[in-house]
Amino acid sequence: MVVLASGRGGTFSALLDATQSGALPVEIRALLTDRRTAPVLQIAEARGVPVVALRPRDFPDRPSFDRSLFERVAAFEPQLVVLAGYMRVIDADVAQAWHARMINLHPSLLPKYPGLDTYRQVLAAGDATYGASVHYVTPALDAGPVISRVELPVLDGDTEDSLAGRLRPFEQALLVASIALIAAGRVALGRRDVELDGRSLVQPLRFEPGSGFAGL
Repeated sequence: MVVLASGRGGTFSALLDATQSGALPVEIRALLTDRRTAPVLQIAEARGVPVVALRPRDFPDRPSFDRSLFERVAAFEPQLVVLAGYMRVIDADVAQAWHARMINLHPSLLPKYPGLDTYRQVLAAGDATYGASVHYVTPALDAGPVISRVELPVLDGDTEDSLAGRLRPFEQALLVASIALIAAGRVALGRRDVELDGRSLVQPLRFEPGSGFAGL
């Protein structure tokens, strides 16, 4: 697989750690980013992962940037593309071209709160729970079929930072476990929805912190 990321690289590091420990039986062939100063680049280079960094401002529009970026993605011949903190909306035609082969980690219990500022929205709504979801990428923003999610309680006195900090290790574990199911051939995107062992999922898989997916 290849990974796209824009920021600090905590989730990318978690994926690398999982591949090296054997928890994730995949090969990470490259890291691609839209920010040449992103700290995740330093992590990839230090650990010997090939990197590609393109700047959106060097292209006339979003479609041309995305086409160029994904031409480079295709050169690594991935079976799966993982968006791990990639902060750009992908052009609809490009997303469609990678149908069923690209997933995203999103910090909300989708379909609630697509897009940015998810923790702010959780607090503003007074929600009792929050969490993260892994979903297949489609042309519509954060609207693709959901594979799995992890749910945590909102505590008294929580802030956006505390919500993010508490969720981070669990969303990383969720992503690792979800990719492992895809790599094992157990999870795939069918004609209409996500399938587990060839059968449609009625609800997204529920990840239990510390124990893995409920019922698996």
